[in-house]
Amino acid sequence: MASRKDKAATKSKNSKKDMSPRQIALLEIKEDLMKQKESILSEAEAAMNALPEQTVFPDLGDQASAEMDRSFMLRLRGREQRLLKKIEEAIDRIDAGSFGICEVCGEQIGIKRLKARPVTTMCITCKIEQEEEEKLQGH
Repeated sequence: MASRKDKAATKSKNSKKDMSPRQIALLEIKEDLMKQKESILSEAEAAMNALPEQTVFPDLGDQASAEMDRSFMLRLRGREQRLLKKIEEAIDRIDAGSFGICEVCGEQIGIKRLKARPVTTMCITCKIEQEEEEKLQGH
């Protein structure tokens, strides 16, 4: 008699046969995003546990160095928090069926772009236009 796990695996394989290549790619992207999310969360937890306490050093140079290290670690955490939010939003879009649609022009974003930058919300054409406008505005 087949176990639940075997039945689920068989069902998963059968459903993949019924999926388009794009749907399969999106499923793989979601799996990669979930792994990346878990990795960021575990690294963040380890880093926060290793974050040096705010202490007072007798030497001002040592104090400044410790504060710079702490500030640097907190900035890294901030970047990771923003990436984590983008990953969660991408997973939500996959679940909602709106993932891979450009938020500017409404066209499908190419699979190669989605694999390279799964948190993107714009097709390459719209992203290039946005970056060119930013250059002109001096940002």
